[in-house]
Amino acid sequence: MGDEVNGSEIFKEFKEYSVVEFFKKNRQMLGFAGKVRSLTTIIHEYTTNSLDACEEAGILPDIFVKIEELPDGHVKVVIQDNGPGIPHDYLGKAMGMMLAGTKFHRYMQQRGQQGIGGAGCTLFSQITTGKATKMRSGLGDGKVYECEMKIDVKNNQPIISNFTDFMGNFRGLRIEAEFADVKYDKSEHGVYEYLKRTAMANPHAQITFIEPSGEKHVFPRASDKIPEKPVEIQPHPLGVTTSDMMDMAHRTDSRKLSSFLVNTFSRMSSAKVEELAKLVPTVNFDKNPKDLKWNEAEAIVNAIKTMKWIAPPTDALRPIGSDQIEKALRNILNPEFVSVSSRKPKVYRGGVPFMVEAAVAYGGNAGREKNDGTRGGDIIRYANRVPLMFDGGSCAITEAVKSIDWRRYDIKDFENEPLTVFANFVSVHVPYTGTGKQAIVAEEEIVSEIRYAIMEVARDLQIYLRGKIKEMDKETKKKIIMKYVKQLSMDLGELAGMENPSKIEEELRRIIETKYEKIEGEEEEEVVVEEKLEGEENEKEE
Repeated sequence: MGDEVNGSEIFKEFKEYSVVEFFKKNRQMLGFAGKVRSLTTIIHEYTTNSLDACEEAGILPDIFVKIEELPDGHVKVVIQDNGPGIPHDYLGKAMGMMLAGTKFHRYMQQRGQQGIGGAGCTLFSQITTGKATKMRSGLGDGKVYECEMKIDVKNNQPIISNFTDFMGNFRGLRIEAEFADVKYDKSEHGVYEYLKRTAMANPHAQITFIEPSGEKHVFPRASDKIPEKPVEIQPHPLGVTTSDMMDMAHRTDSRKLSSFLVNTFSRMSSAKVEELAKLVPTVNFDKNPKDLKWNEAEAIVNAIKTMKWIAPPTDALRPIGSDQIEKALRNILNPEFVSVSSRKPKVYRGGVPFMVEAAVAYGGNAGREKNDGTRGGDIIRYANRVPLMFDGGSCAITEAVKSIDWRRYDIKDFENEPLTVFANFVSVHVPYTGTGKQAIVAEEEIVSEIRYAIMEVARDLQIYLRGKIKEMDKETKKKIIMKYVKQLSMDLGELAGMENPSKIEEELRRIIETKYEKIEGEEEEEVVVEEKLEGEENEKEE
């Protein structure tokens, strides 16, 4: 046997680590994995912050993005918005401290929700180039602030240098940062495609992008309508765990457990508290919630699951809107056909409200461009208007699209049709598969709703395609008949002893045109064989 080692010797190496140290070592968890993906992630984090800030302030977003390739192999990113800016007291915490922000603790629909993204980019710049991130912020009150920022990795604190303030008219946020281990690539996973898809889902935003080559792209604003501000809602009892209950109880200002429940959860009334009290008689509902024990919270949560509840309010959800989606798709893809569907709100995990918007665009620039120049089927995925560019194989949207038998909708080969399938998942809490926020968990309720929404628009596409084929067949038959009109009129003229058969030809052409117009007018709308949209029959209003 070898020499035994005392436990105290082993634990001499025991150390505490900050969240920044963890992500520095595991940067792939933030989406910084692969050079192209890392650059797209950077633009994603900055852009979503800009859009959220503009919308919350009631401002039509105007976002400028510029990428430069530097001689040393580094890439410089400049992004600027016209939003409300960040007060100088919060600039360091917002962009130089992880798990800090205005989003994580609020139960409302937002693009970002973790308080990591902006600071994650500051960290990534720092660990790949050793340089600080430059920032300028203006609130529109005449004062402008500029500084450079790094992160104290050990203590998760911002390190601000070269801070200056001056008078000026600038309003918004401008960020200038340098990165290594990134690459600009005009591929389907690159920055250009990301910004194009962002423009599709945010028709109220104007995005200007300058590539490293100097080429300028403007994705123009297609709508002057600012989305309604998201509304913060209370959590639903069915979506709460024992741990959640304990945390909320110990943070509340309520003095009684009963009032805490009524004030904290949606659909929780005094009558529901009385019902709970009968189900868990061992719990004193007059006690201070800060004195709640784990076994009591567990008993309450288990009792809640046995009760009947009204579904959570869904008026806090802010979809893009069918008209806006159609405008955006026509503006960007110039397709020959578009159909949009917006499903009624549902809930997942018993208490989290969500809804699905879906669309198909066919023809024109719809679909992805393949190597041979032709176009094939494309799936563009969104969560709260944010494009999901990676990890498609593990996403609920991809699973829903692939579960559909497209041949039943006259799409013989999805991979070789000029078709774009658009899906936007809208919720106060998006169940991402990881901190990279690139795929939605394939929960049954979510996949089903996405599938139903896509099947609705696929049915409209089928009607269009069948009508198009019928029109082509009719036109072909008409052309064949017209080919023989001249010869037929000459033969009839000869039989009738007419020297000039042009009148016969003119009359024959008029008869044929009239006949085909009459056929077109009398055609009844074709009944389309479709997959049954399960879950739609007897669907009740929530």
